[in-house]
Amino acid sequence: MSAEELTKRISELIYEKKGNDVKLMNLNGVTTIADYFLICSADSDTQVKAISDHIDKTLKDEGVKLWHREGYIGLNWVLLDYVDVVVHVFKPDTRQYYALEKLWGDAEITELTDPLLVKRKK
Repeated sequence: MSAEELTKRISELIYEKKGNDVKLMNLNGVTTIADYFLICSADSDTQVKAISDHIDKTLKDEGVKLWHREGYIGLNWVLLDYVDVVVHVFKPDTRQYYALEKLWGDAEITELTDPLLVKRKK
């Protein structure tokens, strides 16, 4: 699965668990850490865990291996590292404090929309 396909799949999984304010940061040419960051917000510890678990389990079942996970104990910010794609699941206050979108300001940022909302509008 290409990095682009992986970002699309992960964004679908985020929306399945009602993640919000989803943004895709294209880091190509900005850093070698990863090709993409996918950032989303969740309203509670429970939702942070639900989104993170859903991504991890579904992708594992689809043969995509998680390389590293951080923040699972505190559940304010969970990082899931799939090498080319790094997922950040934040509680809103923590997301605002760390402001990754500003920190990586040179990256192209795309605001994503829940595919179900797009279908309903048509």
